[in-house]
Amino acid sequence: MSFRIQRCLLPIALLLLAACAPVGPDYRPPATVMPGTWAGDRGQTATGLADSAERWWGLFDDPVLTALVERALEANHDLRIATSRITAARARLRLTSAAANPTIDAGAGYSRSRRSENTGGNGGGASSNGSQDLFEAGFDADWEIDLFGGQRRAVESAAATLSATEEDRRDVLVTLEAEVARSYFDLTGNRRLLATARDTMDAQEKTLSVVDGRLRLGLASGLESSQAKTQVSLIAARIPDLEQQIAANINQLALLLDLPPAAMARRLDVSAPSFRLPATLPAGLPSDLLRRRPDIRRAERTLAAATAEVGVATADLFPRFSLAALAGLQSASLSDLVSSGSRYWSIGPSFSLPLFDRGRLYAALDITEAELAEMLASYEKTVLAALVETETALVHYSREQERRDRLAEAVATARQAAVFNEGLYAAGLADLTDVLDSQRTLLAAEDQLIDSERQLAQNVVALYKALGGGWEISGPAAAAAAADGKKPHTETTGISP
Repeated sequence: MSFRIQRCLLPIALLLLAACAPVGPDYRPPATVMPGTWAGDRGQTATGLADSAERWWGLFDDPVLTALVERALEANHDLRIATSRITAARARLRLTSAAANPTIDAGAGYSRSRRSENTGGNGGGASSNGSQDLFEAGFDADWEIDLFGGQRRAVESAAATLSATEEDRRDVLVTLEAEVARSYFDLTGNRRLLATARDTMDAQEKTLSVVDGRLRLGLASGLESSQAKTQVSLIAARIPDLEQQIAANINQLALLLDLPPAAMARRLDVSAPSFRLPATLPAGLPSDLLRRRPDIRRAERTLAAATAEVGVATADLFPRFSLAALAGLQSASLSDLVSSGSRYWSIGPSFSLPLFDRGRLYAALDITEAELAEMLASYEKTVLAALVETETALVHYSREQERRDRLAEAVATARQAAVFNEGLYAAGLADLTDVLDSQRTLLAAEDQLIDSERQLAQNVVALYKALGGGWEISGPAAAAAAADGKKPHTETTGISP
């Protein structure tokens, strides 16, 4: 075989070697066994995830809440930080991919040198005083052949890390939407408690006026007047504490929406809340969590990255093959630089094999294998935690509905009793103690009902957060959903992942 043919076959052989299967384990998604139904579902949730899971806050039919969530999605600092991390991860993927490509550099230069006259003789091109000019220009290329797949595994790891970073952002998105809704429901609950306290204080001030009128007529005692005044003062003492909690709720929303507290207060200077509680919620199936929850998807991508890192560490134990080439022009005279006699080139393969550093390399491999086992355990724990969180949210939601219904009945009965006792006392047919007791009972029942309705709204938020609602399913997950005959979810937040 001629030397020319050998030179042509050498790069082809190296390319074929580079196409060999990479060392290390190939990633396969873990097989996860999920239950078929929810244990905590008592028929109050729908059987499938509706499209409203992406904009679940719309179920409350509250324009103020919708405006708050949309503002947070545009301005929240944590979301902007997560988006910047995705940009950095994409750049790292490009950097890792570029490392597997040949490097080609071009250069040109000029140098003038002078040799010592005492060394004897001048080289070609040297002047009589021993000085010499040298002009050169050329290209050099180097390619480390990925024979054992270390670079390919590195690209796999970087790609999986990018996907995990994208899931991080989605997790921040879901958490942000939930925190805005929770803070808003805390605010509306405290405002309702404040309104109830003021109404109760007005009612008790009217009772105090009746007592004072009866006292002037000699029909009531000073003790009754003191009791009525004490009750008014106790209710009035609740108002500053509720106002303090309302201010804290507004400040928390200001932080989430990146607004000054004063501007946030102006945005929330509205009348009574208009949100309504949904009668049923689309819980879907437990298996939906694997494709919907960002924390599970992130754990799965982190597991894929750890699997690829084992391949990177394994490839370091094998020889490294490289192909280097150099070509250019070199001349002592600028006028001769482009002539055929100024050309030079070289090409040839090389390899290196670690001999005395294998202990460190094996230790690095052991580290990556241990990290892979850790990521697998973390993934399994994340799936289990998601199931527990969703089951807990379902139970809390259904039980709180029952509690709210009973409290609504109690408030209606307590209100009737309070009105009845107030009428009897005004007619001189009942004691003041009965009136004050009925007013206290009514206030306690109203407070518990408001707290229950706030908690029920919070439970709706917790359930949707547990289900992974509030973001778009795209890419492989959307393709898998289409293959299963399900409608892929579409982006509704206005902010791309």
